[in-house]
Amino acid sequence: MKYIRFFSELNIGDIAIVGGKNASLGEMYQNLTPKGVNIPNGFATTSDAYWLLLEENSIKDKIASILNDLDISDTNNLQERGLKVRNLILNSHLPKTLVEELKEAYKTLSNEYGKESVDVAVRSSGTAEDLPDASFAGQQETFLNVGTEDELLDSVLRCFASLFTDRAISYRTSRGFSHFKVALSVGVQKMVRSDISSSGIMFTIDTESGSENLILINSIWGLGENVVSGRVNADEFFVFKPTLKEGKRTILKRSLGSKKEKMLYDKKSRTLNIATTKEEQNSFSITDDEVMELAHEALIIEGHYGRPMDIEWAKDGDDDKLYIVQARPETVKNQENKSLTNERYTLDGLKDAKILTSGRAVGDKIGSGRVTIIKDTTEFERFSKGDILVADSTNPDWEPIMKKASAVITNRGSRTCHAAIVAREIGVPAVVGCTNATEVLKDAQIVTVSCAQGDEGYVYEGEVPFSVKTIDMKELKPTKTKIFVNVGNPAEAFHFAKLPNDGVGLARMEFIMNNSIAAHPMALVDMYKGKNVKDEEKIRSFMTPCRDTKEFFLQKLSEGIGMIAAAFYPKPVIIRTSDFKSNEYRNMLGGLLYEAEEENPMIGFRGASRYYDESYREAFEWECEALKRVREEMGLSNIKIMIPFVRTPDEGKKVIEIMNKQGLSQGKDGLEIYAMCEIPANVILADKFLELFDGYSIGSNDLTQLTLGVDRESAKIAHIFDERNEAVKRMLQMAIKACKERGKYIGICGQAPSDYPEITEFLVQEGIDSISLNPDSLFKMRVIVSDLEEKKVDKAVL
Repeated sequence: MKYIRFFSELNIGDIAIVGGKNASLGEMYQNLTPKGVNIPNGFATTSDAYWLLLEENSIKDKIASILNDLDISDTNNLQERGLKVRNLILNSHLPKTLVEELKEAYKTLSNEYGKESVDVAVRSSGTAEDLPDASFAGQQETFLNVGTEDELLDSVLRCFASLFTDRAISYRTSRGFSHFKVALSVGVQKMVRSDISSSGIMFTIDTESGSENLILINSIWGLGENVVSGRVNADEFFVFKPTLKEGKRTILKRSLGSKKEKMLYDKKSRTLNIATTKEEQNSFSITDDEVMELAHEALIIEGHYGRPMDIEWAKDGDDDKLYIVQARPETVKNQENKSLTNERYTLDGLKDAKILTSGRAVGDKIGSGRVTIIKDTTEFERFSKGDILVADSTNPDWEPIMKKASAVITNRGSRTCHAAIVAREIGVPAVVGCTNATEVLKDAQIVTVSCAQGDEGYVYEGEVPFSVKTIDMKELKPTKTKIFVNVGNPAEAFHFAKLPNDGVGLARMEFIMNNSIAAHPMALVDMYKGKNVKDEEKIRSFMTPCRDTKEFFLQKLSEGIGMIAAAFYPKPVIIRTSDFKSNEYRNMLGGLLYEAEEENPMIGFRGASRYYDESYREAFEWECEALKRVREEMGLSNIKIMIPFVRTPDEGKKVIEIMNKQGLSQGKDGLEIYAMCEIPANVILADKFLELFDGYSIGSNDLTQLTLGVDRESAKIAHIFDERNEAVKRMLQMAIKACKERGKYIGICGQAPSDYPEITEFLVQEGIDSISLNPDSLFKMRVIVSDLEEKKVDKAVL
């Protein structure tokens, strides 16, 4: 056939003939099907078929005339001219030769699947080699559930017309591409029955941090168009590539999406959206096993292409098999990763800021401006450059006004939806999946959109001050003293990992427990035993979709720890076991029953004392089990464990014995167990403590409090609390010396070096192994350490 190529006849070198999308399908069908990747078969029209259409109908010059001197900033004019061109093509006839070949190819495909008329998806694919395909993708139309010859021919003509959608015209014009250097190929592919199952998108790169160690998988019920368009908030899974390649089941995170609708086939309108059931909304749309299968296929696809990929997949409800229906190179984050500078946005005025709504953060920037709520394309003329676009959801028709926006906010969508993809491409912050943005925000209202606080994006009332720091990686020099970073929120870990660091000196387990588990650990233990506890209904609601309290605890804790460990892998990550005070435990769901009121919780029932006490021991054993899961099942053996507030060597022995019984043995697979050095006794009896532990990490806040006898939460004597006090500095000096004499690790993870450069200088001079800093002071202190070490070398040479 002259104008048709089956996938078995295509490869990646045929982009000029059938476009990137169809060339990629042919490449995978030929090369990856033998490796176990399921690709539904199909065929594509060639670029010559498109040129033949224009020639036989004599419409090329007419199209040029309509688009002559177009000003794409005039959205009304763009819409009018685009409609004229599309109607011109739709009123044309398909060349007879092409019609005959399409019918023949469709019959061949139907026979292959044992059908008289097989259901197919009809998609368009731009054929210009010099256009970045990942950006160009989605500019044209897709037609699903096409099941007859007549429907196929109609869909092919509509695909040809979609080369001139408003967004496609705007895209080419804004980048200086001629409308006649781009042809269009139409791909026809066997439909997967995901209408009675699930479908989604996956990226072999984290779309937010740019980490190439992650696979991001989104999943919904029904046909995949809803996740692409952002109509549905999808389930989200993160898989860690390095340990996946070693055969580990490293699902770092599972997030349940609301999935309030699903798209099905419909005889009249081809597709139809219906509401999902409560059970579907409260269940993951794919299993862990299916997540792993998709992740392995993503590795195969990425390995074949040698670059990060954007992949669409679908599960067939008839045969329960997973299929890859599209794959293209991911370009936005891939290009960003080549940059030698790093921008860090920080909100400076959060104290009195009011959160109006929140959703999934896209990017890590902050923007302020005037809200303009747009309901549909007829309102585009209301939108001005620099406004903040607020909408229920967006689709490719909206791109001309999105390019004017300083930020984007939507009710619906996940981090792989249309609004998210375009926001990344144009470099503006976006908060998607807010559910209520169009209700709580008002036209002309001034708001601040922040995507700089991790996974969650926030919309604040008014103009909240923020700052931007640019870090030039070329200026940084290696330091002998390890520069670690303190991490609390796992959602921020992959962003922090891009900063210049040597690992994590403090990851706080209690942050994960407070945010991802919310319930008192012993309340979960008792529920696991079948006992009734206070707040049980709230706890069950928070646990959805998990029903087993122990598995819920282990999964959430291991996911949080795993995210941090994976972000910095293979650098060391020191995880501190839980260090809530009794008043903080009381505030957790179900907590009142398990915690006594203490006059001074800061020096009460906390840290190591809890772990061997019968009132908490079982919960600590669960903590150990979660840590073991991360190290062994996930393969993240870069984790070191740190025990807080160890008052006596005997306490240290008891805790280590429990850890050993739970399978966390010192030395096994390089496991090191440290103690926090935060009590004067830790310094005075360092020789005894260091017989048990592999090293110390100094907690300067508590060490200062207990050395000076100052309650660090008391405003009355706050002026006395000072880590630079001579008594505190002597404590630091003694702790460092004790570890050095015994060849043990010594670091610091307290606040002091983040606040005071002179403390950092003092610690470096004393020979500390590592300094762990808050992210906002990392760059500044690294430069200080580097300069200081350089001066020491100069003196030594002299």
